[in-house]
Amino acid sequence: MGTSTVAPETRAANSGAGQRRRGRPVLAGLAFLAPFLVLYALFLVGPSAYGLVMSFFNTSLVKGGLGSFAGLSNYSAAFGDPQFWSSLWHTVWFTILTTPPLVALALVFALLADRAAKGRWFFRLAFFAPYVLPSAVVALIWNWVYTPDLGLLADLVTRLGFKSPVWLGDPNWAMLSVAITTVWWTLGFNFVLYLAGLQDIPRDLYEAASIDGATPWQQITRITVPLLGRTTTLVAVLQVIASLKIFDQIYLMTSGGPDFATRPTIQYIYDVGFTDYRVGYGSAVSMLLFALILVVSLVWFALVRRQERDA
Repeated sequence: MGTSTVAPETRAANSGAGQRRRGRPVLAGLAFLAPFLVLYALFLVGPSAYGLVMSFFNTSLVKGGLGSFAGLSNYSAAFGDPQFWSSLWHTVWFTILTTPPLVALALVFALLADRAAKGRWFFRLAFFAPYVLPSAVVALIWNWVYTPDLGLLADLVTRLGFKSPVWLGDPNWAMLSVAITTVWWTLGFNFVLYLAGLQDIPRDLYEAASIDGATPWQQITRITVPLLGRTTTLVAVLQVIASLKIFDQIYLMTSGGPDFATRPTIQYIYDVGFTDYRVGYGSAVSMLLFALILVVSLVWFALVRRQERDA
């Protein structure tokens, strides 16, 4: 039986041609990604890196350049500033007020919409429609709802026989009022995520459970909720991260008041950076907030990896 031999030059040429063919998809992918990567580096990576550098300098808007080197003094000043801790607590308190209802209500409404025999499209539209509204429109609507004596909510509370509080003017009610607005506004996003997760659950499981005598509540608690574990983790972490970055609705509805009772960390950064012109100090606070959000993201990543190993 004869054997064929291939010259080393031919093998090398074939190998080079194969590598070029394999490299073409990579080059094509990089070409498609190039516009995004350029914009990402220009508007996100670059400013973030420059902000990190400024956090170590006494940079000011009234002076050119980075200013004098400050080392870690901006960070130590932030840790010793009661206003920073107060704004951080307001951010955390807002996160506590909004995350549980935005997760629980989204799940409940998604379950109801998923089980609706007719008009499912209407429920999807009704719950998701507020999410597409700009924050300025949302603030305008709810400022009217919360208007003392004339607002819709004040009228409803009065008709029920209670005295309506000054929703946005009372430090005890202002943050709760903004949280209610946020739940109404952003519930639709989590609602859609849960609907997508429900559609991935095989219907055969519910049919088998029904044949075995499982009640609808047992089907929800023993089939739906466990199989939506990864979706719930995603929704919860995305909601926490979004709440930690709260700024626009608070700034538009209360401007951080009354008496700074609702000022979040990002507004504090804005005030010290663009009102007090302490850009270096504001950059240091920004890095601290970034570190907090990064920790939350890493925790989410660890939870997802654990769920994948347990699956």
